[in-house]
Amino acid sequence: MDYDVEEIEGDESEEVIERAGAIDVAKASAKVCVRLPGAKRRITRVFDVTATTNAIAALGDELAELGIERIVIEATSDYWRPFFYLLEARGLCVWLVNARDVKNVPGRPKTDKLDAIWLAKLNERGMLRPSFVPPKEIRELRDYSRLRADLVEDRSRHKQRLEKLLEDALIKLSSVATDIFGKSGRAMLEALIAGEDDPEVLAELALGKMRSKRAALKEALTGHFDQHHAELARMLLDEIDALSDKIDHLSTRLEELVGKLPSAEAPVDPETGEIGAGGALPVLQRLDEVTGIGLVAAQAIIAEIGLDMTQFPTAAHLVSWAKLSPRAIQSGPRNRSGRTGKGNPYLKRVLGEVASAAARTDTFLGERYRRLARRRGRQRALVAIARSILVVVWHLLADPNARFVDLGADFYERRVNKDRKTRDLVRQLQALGHQVTLSSAA
Repeated sequence: MDYDVEEIEGDESEEVIERAGAIDVAKASAKVCVRLPGAKRRITRVFDVTATTNAIAALGDELAELGIERIVIEATSDYWRPFFYLLEARGLCVWLVNARDVKNVPGRPKTDKLDAIWLAKLNERGMLRPSFVPPKEIRELRDYSRLRADLVEDRSRHKQRLEKLLEDALIKLSSVATDIFGKSGRAMLEALIAGEDDPEVLAELALGKMRSKRAALKEALTGHFDQHHAELARMLLDEIDALSDKIDHLSTRLEELVGKLPSAEAPVDPETGEIGAGGALPVLQRLDEVTGIGLVAAQAIIAEIGLDMTQFPTAAHLVSWAKLSPRAIQSGPRNRSGRTGKGNPYLKRVLGEVASAAARTDTFLGERYRRLARRRGRQRALVAIARSILVVVWHLLADPNARFVDLGADFYERRVNKDRKTRDLVRQLQALGHQVTLSSAA
């Protein structure tokens, strides 16, 4: 009987860092462990550090004097940020590691001191992998982008509250108007708040295409919108307007920050629009060419993954990091799919929106969505399209000269082998007892 033999490396070939460190962080303080070479055995030193700027700066100086080659920090809430940022600015090699990857052996005592020692031992043996922490300029862009996404959600919730308030007042404006916050809808809301309760007068405020719906608007605007509804509606509209102003300001700041990023701009021939000899088209413009991606989505994607794709050696690494890659679990003869994890919620949110937009288009991605949806369902198909878009984004960011080219909605039809398809269909008809005679179409 033949066996597959795999060479197993011994302890002498394992990665060993002579001077390693680890930090187990908490809100107000942290346990620091350093492992240093000694005369006969390694020296382990554990001490406490308060989570203040001056204390962390002093810790960075001490670690630099000890010659620490790499220090790892367990990702605990947001408490790791001051330690990571200050130690990285000091010039130290700092890794942020996922708490799931550094769990101690079950059954052993758990204390902050033992956790720091265990983390340091894993570090010196090279048994950890770093989490992706973007550079400073991308972190700033991410803060603006995430706040904009959160404010957009808040604004949507306020709009839903106002719509529920109208339902309470027996006003069915949303049943007639597609957007009750458009020009026509907003004019009607303002009139209602001002005390106007005549449905005919309110319906005459319709503009553009809405004017053809005046009869339906008259019926929808007949209700009992009293003073307390007007007061609450005024407060909600003011909140919506304030949030809209903040969102516009954040969008302006994002455009400025993206324009200042390294490699964000490149020379383009002003007459032909072709790529210049020394670079590529602006990254936002190239991402905007991808089906489903707009400028806002492109800004959000860059804010989450950055521009430097060396962090992700291949597109598969990026997809796996985003938790859009299927996970297979094998046990004996059984194979099953497992949970992929939560991933980056902001990135997955924008990719879901982009995939939904691409699914409605008459393009290659739209046709791929429809083919997958018929076999696997809509949700699985949307995830597959989001994964495909992220792969495209990786290639565009990894190669400044790359451009997106749509393969066309007829891509799958053009790749069909007509002769083989004909033989298969004829064989199926013959199996059903039919005699088939083929003739060329005129």
